[in-house]
Amino acid sequence: MKIAHLIALTATALSLSACFTLPAGPAGPQGATGDTGSRGVSGYTGATGGTGATGATGYTGATGAAGGAGATGGTGATGDTGATGNTGDTGAKGATGAKGTTGGGTVVVIPPRQ
Repeated sequence: MKIAHLIALTATALSLSACFTLPAGPAGPQGATGDTGSRGVSGYTGATGGTGATGATGYTGATGAAGGAGATGGTGATGDTGATGNTGDTGAKGATGAKGTTGGGTVVVIPPRQ
């Protein structure tokens, strides 16, 4: 019977312990930090591609021929100088008229015509 009492007492204690809540105890010591896993190997970087070929340079167009120069017109002939005219002969000197006598009359002066 001792065992039966012990079982009954344990069952009662367990059923009553579900009704009571006790505060949490102090925190335990912190555990050790785990090891960091090993790093993976980096992948291979691909090779750089080759440079493309440079395109050919285009041809330069030919320069057109220069135009011919036009013919220069001839210079006209210089005209002849006209002949010099003959100088007219100088007329003969007239003779002086005879000297008149002085009379006692009136003298009239007539101006020359124009």
